[in-house]
Parts: sequence; structure tokens; C-alpha cells
Amino acid sequence: MKLYELLEEQLVREPNFVTDSGKLKKWVVINKAQNFDAELIELLLNNKELKRKFFLGVKGTLVFNQNLFVQFMEQKNYLNDSYTQYKNKVGLAIDGNYLKQRNEVALIWPFKDCVLEGGQSREEDKREEIFFNETLAQDEITQLLEPKVLTNIKVFDRDGENAFRGFTRDGEFNIKRGLPENTITDNLMINGNNLMALSSLKKEFSGKIKLIYIDPPFNTERDSFQYNDSFTHSTWLTFMKNRLQIARELLSQDGTIYIHIDYKEIHYLKVLADSIFGRENFLNEIVWAYKERESSKRFYNKKHDTILFYAKNRDSNYTFNYDEIREEYSKVTIGKFKYVDDDGRKYRLRGKDGTSDPPEENENTYRQYLDQSSGPLPRDWFVLSFLNQAANERVFDTQKPEKLLKKFISASSNENDIVLDFFGGSGTTASVSHKLKRQWILCEQIESQVNLSRERLEKVVICDDEGISKDVNWQGGGSFHYLELKKYNQSFLEKIEAAKDSKTLFNIWKEMKEKSFLNYNVDIKNQEEHVEEFNILPFKEQKEHLCEILDKNQLFVNLSSLKDKEFGCTDEEMQATKDFYQLSE
Repeated sequence: MKLYELLEEQLVREPNFVTDSGKLKKWVVINKAQNFDAELIELLLNNKELKRKFFLGVKGTLVFNQNLFVQFMEQKNYLNDSYTQYKNKVGLAIDGNYLKQRNEVALIWPFKDCVLEGGQSREEDKREEIFFNETLAQDEITQLLEPKVLTNIKVFDRDGENAFRGFTRDGEFNIKRGLPENTITDNLMINGNNLMALSSLKKEFSGKIKLIYIDPPFNTERDSFQYNDSFTHSTWLTFMKNRLQIARELLSQDGTIYIHIDYKEIHYLKVLADSIFGRENFLNEIVWAYKERESSKRFYNKKHDTILFYAKNRDSNYTFNYDEIREEYSKVTIGKFKYVDDDGRKYRLRGKDGTSDPPEENENTYRQYLDQSSGPLPRDWFVLSFLNQAANERVFDTQKPEKLLKKFISASSNENDIVLDFFGGSGTTASVSHKLKRQWILCEQIESQVNLSRERLEKVVICDDEGISKDVNWQGGGSFHYLELKKYNQSFLEKIEAAKDSKTLFNIWKEMKEKSFLNYNVDIKNQEEHVEEFNILPFKEQKEHLCEILDKNQLFVNLSSLKDKEFGCTDEEMQATKDFYQLSE
């Protein structure tokens, strides 16, 4: 048996070193080796061949050869499992050392096969997102996207906030809507990085989501994707690619997705979405024309957004409630009057979108036409005032009106279907879904928007009078579960970002040494010896350095680490997490 196979066979005996599918988490093993983990060392010592290979005899005492072990793991890690499509260790060497082992040469790869963590913290900040554009092994990606531990779960209904007592799985209700009996039937608001949240939803909701609507950052100067390098579009598209790939897995076979975007990225996004959902599954490019103030006298003023509409499988009987979204005719007092109302006032009928009058040959034809309650056909463009109709419900400029979401949700889902929005914003999708009696899932990470949407949804449950409430005669009711992904290294990233001076950063570094998970190749002793060099760096570069040395695979606590004492999961967190993922003891 080869040494590596022997080593892997021994390591997989420790549950904390393997994924749910039984694969070895090499990144975790390397991290444990860097910290002289007792469990790891004991496993190695229990095998004669491994003990001989990775331990040195010094005056009758065995000493763990940490450098050799890490080098061995790293070499196998990169040579066998590289996530990107190139190998910079094959045949590229100087003086017997591969380029990866030398600092003189750097190979740049423009983001094609990478993962963008993309944590959004404060909308007003132009944060340069953490971007994994190094050679990243597949098992690292797997660990990054592993389901996360849940924490701080609360339940909100008409009586206010309540303690969590378990997730609801209404078997009879699920049978009626064609889902497995053990599917969660609660509305869910998830506070956490949406890439990690989507990955955590896969086990419970893959193939069960009927409708996805998202309104992602538009990659403009007003959002958190303002980059000065030449990879602006590539960066943004990678961010979207990572999330849309998981979104497709979550959609049911008869499900659809709406992606709201504007002119800056629409053409790039269309090509990307075609590659993920299939060009044959593209249904519509929908134009939403809204009224805006004049902004320029040098070119045509922008007056619309675009929504890309895809089916997961165009050949399936996907939901599209055609008649429900037909326009209503309105009475107008302009033009040639043909009819008289009960008060003797003359009027004619005209569609809201400017279409011609209905048949006018005779009274019987007219009465028949009215008896149909059917207006102009639904079209792929419509006018809905951004400023006027939504003014009473808007908190920030990019917030979409509830009537806009009502159109999409009414068209592409039925009562009790599951609707997902993983760019939750102010909670408009969830609010409309709740009033239209759909089950909803909302993901959001920006703390200010988390608070805003939660407060808004609390009002919806009690009974609000905003948005579409009057149109649907909303009386309140229902409930939702609020939950968070349990943070680990993410909390250090947030502390680093919030720091205002170098003294604070230095204190954060002291805490990181004791409690955080650092990259396996970070030598703490070496860092301490060069602390003066750190002190003379510009403040921005000090922040970047501390962010870089954190292990990004441990931003949130992975499900496989639920029982690992190093992560300090409480009994309540264990119970809730096991309930969500339906794990046995």
C-alpha cells in the first residue's frame, strides 16, 4: 500500500477529519498538524509505518516532524486535487524547486474556476471582497461550501418573538403540494453569507423551490462591487456564477427563476445564465419601465431595468398563471366616447398599456367582452412607477415595489409553493410571498438590512397596510423562523473591518493567535519576529494582511465540526442543527 493511501486510511478513522460523504478533509488535517493536535499525533503514532515516516527519535523521545508532514500533505493536495485547470508544479522548476515553492515567479489566472466568498457587511463600504483566485484544491472548495451550524433561532408570529421549539414538517400539507412528507414548512429568514446559506439549504430543499427571484448588486458605483482593476466584470460574474449554480440545484423540475438586473451587466449575465440554466430554457427578457427624474442631457436617460426569466426545464409543465396577470381595462375620459356609465357619464375602454378598445360592434359583444374579466395579454414589458407608487414603502433607492413582485410571484407560483430570494435586501419578496400565501426563504447578511427586513416581516405577520395589502385584503397571520449561520473566523473578519486604528488591530491579532483558525502555512513565531515590519505598514495593508492569514474555510462553523469542542457549539445549537438537517444522534 502506498504511503498516502496508508495515511488516508488511518486519518479517516477520526470523524472530525472527514466530510459527510466520507472524504478526507485534508485542509483540516494540515491545520491540525500546524497546531500539534493531540488527536492527529495519536493517530499517526498508532501506525508503525506512519510513526517511522513522520517522527524523529531524539534521545529516546519521538518528535513529530511537522514540516515533513505538512509538506507531504500539501504536495499531494495540490498535485492530485487542484481545483483550477492548470498545474503550476508540473515541469516548471528552477534549481530543483517548483515555481510554487519560489517567491520570484507568480502565475496569474483570471478568476475562471474560483470561488468568491463575497461577504457583504455594510452597504455603504466599498469593500474589496475576499476572492479565492489561488490554486484551490477541490476538498477546500467542498469544505468551504459544506452545510453550516445554525444558531440564535427565534420564531415570530402575531404574539411577537417566541422561543424555538423545533422546525415544522407537516406531512399532510406536504403531500398536498407534492413534496416529501418531511419537508420543512416554516418560513425561514437566514442571516449569513448567501453562498454559505445556499449551500446549507441544499440538503433540505434541493429540487423543491418553485420560484426564485433575486435582485443582486448591479455592479455599479452605488454598491459594494466597485473595483479599480481590469477584472471588474469577471469578479462580479464569478460572484454570480457561484450562487446561480447552487440556485439551479434548489429549483424544482417545474421551477423558474427571475434575475433582476440593469444595463451594466445584463449582456454578460445573459451569457452566464445561458451556460448555467441552458440557452434553451430562456423564456423572456422582461422590461420594467419606471418613472425617474432626468439625470443627463448628454445621452438617452435610463428609464428601465431588465429581468431575465428562465425555466429549469422548459419542456416541463412549469407554472405560469397566464390569466392571473392579464392587465385590467380602465375607464378613461379621453378620445371618442362609446359607452355611458350608470351616472350618465360617457367613457371608453382602454388598456393600461395603451392597447386599443375592446370590440365595439354592438352592446351584446361589449357585454360578452366584459364578462370575460380578461384584459390585454401579459407582455414582456410594463410600466410601474418606481417613485410614486412605491414611495410610501421605500426605505432606500433600490428597493423594489411590492406590486412588481406580486406580478412575478402570482405568475410563477401557486399558494403554498416555496419562493426563495437569496439577496433579501429589505424583505420585499418575503413580504409579498407571505401575503400571497406562499412559503418563503430569505437570505441576507448586511446587518442593517437584516434588521430592516426582520422588522418589516414582523409587521406583515401582525398586519400591515403597505404595498399590496389592500389589493389582497391582507389581515395578518402566519409566522417565520429567524436563524443565523454560526460564525467563527467570520467574526474576526468583521472585527478587522470595523477597526479604526493599528492598536485595535494589534489586539485583534493577539485574539486571533489564541482563538482563530489561521492558514496552515502561517508561522506564528515568524509573524511575531517581524511585528515591526507589520507596524510600519499603512493601516489598510495591515487590515489586508490579517484578513489574508485567516483560514477562509472556517468563516462559519461547518456541520461536520458540530461536535468538535474547539468550536464551542452549545446544546441548543446542536439540537437545532440536527433538527434542520434531520440528523440522528
